[in-house]
Amino acid sequence: MSETKRIFIAVVGVGGVGKAFLGQLEQLRERLQKQDPPLELRLVLVRRSNKQILQKDWKALDIPKVLAQLDSSNERCPPFEEVLDHLTKAPSKVILVDNTSSEALATTYPSILQKGISIITPNKKAFSSTHDLWTSIFSSAANPTPFPSQTRETAGYIFHESTVGAGLPVLSTLADLLATGDQITKIEGVFSGTMSFLFNAVMPSLSPSEGGTFSAEVAKAKSLGYTEPDPRDDLNGLDVARKLTILARLVGLPISSPTAFPVQSLIPKELESCSSGDEFMQKLPDYDSRMTELKTAAAKEGKLLRFVGSIDVASEKVQVGLEKFEPSHPIAALKGSDNIINFYTKRYGSNPLIVQGAGAGAEVTAMGVTADLLRVIRLLH
Repeated sequence: MSETKRIFIAVVGVGGVGKAFLGQLEQLRERLQKQDPPLELRLVLVRRSNKQILQKDWKALDIPKVLAQLDSSNERCPPFEEVLDHLTKAPSKVILVDNTSSEALATTYPSILQKGISIITPNKKAFSSTHDLWTSIFSSAANPTPFPSQTRETAGYIFHESTVGAGLPVLSTLADLLATGDQITKIEGVFSGTMSFLFNAVMPSLSPSEGGTFSAEVAKAKSLGYTEPDPRDDLNGLDVARKLTILARLVGLPISSPTAFPVQSLIPKELESCSSGDEFMQKLPDYDSRMTELKTAAAKEGKLLRFVGSIDVASEKVQVGLEKFEPSHPIAALKGSDNIINFYTKRYGSNPLIVQGAGAGAEVTAMGVTADLLRVIRLLH
């Protein structure tokens, strides 16, 4: 068997997605070790906000045991700059896996890439904050576009499939369309598993007797773990706006930020000043009649309400909010908490290319991260 090549893996963020990723990393490590020529993925850093384990001698951490080891560790958590300085001295290539939503870490991506360290991440804030950061990240990376046709070898690579649609192949599909010369005319869809669940439950059909009240379905979504701990973080529409910002930038629209276009919040104005999520949930039933009125008006038109994001490329119009659809429309027919993204293109004509499936959840999000890891490995190996 040929000589084993080695790639070092550094993981920051071991919450739900991070834990799921570590499980998938162990399975991938075992498979790549058995191939010919073998490739060793060696985990050397696991870090959360207040703890870390860093192998300064570059020996491999035991992936199945590393979280228990981290829990019992007393190792101080130094500034990340110190850790980065150590990683730049690695005897082989390093891939940083950022499973956080930290904007502070995201702003350091350009300098990390310039040091030759590759990055894979589901961190939406890295790609949806300022356009200057977006430009700086890709001008610093070995792949000057998210899915490269040419590369710069001295810098690190960066991939972020899971920033839109979790494990769904949304960004890679868009990249294929663009790379093969198709022209995107419109992107439209349900980009939030939370919003998908809510409106499939609030208005499952045109019958006024079906569907729960808005507040009851928000409470149910929260109890099932579909919402953020504070549901207002979902209902304000900004999560969807971040995803739309990323897609718009990929098709060439210089969107400055997720607040640079209309984003409808489903938080009643009277409740925007609530001091806590609990207070908000307690008062939300008082405003159910507003959603009921919207449902009734849509039903009279023979349509269903859904919370969508859309990008009209020609007019450069981006928006997020409630829209009405015929029951037969793919967006209206969506079930459960699935996402659906419709790509309207010159090549596909009036029938869009549709990407649909689970758009949230730790395992599927981690799958997108792991797929990005494989992309970088192929480029480095």
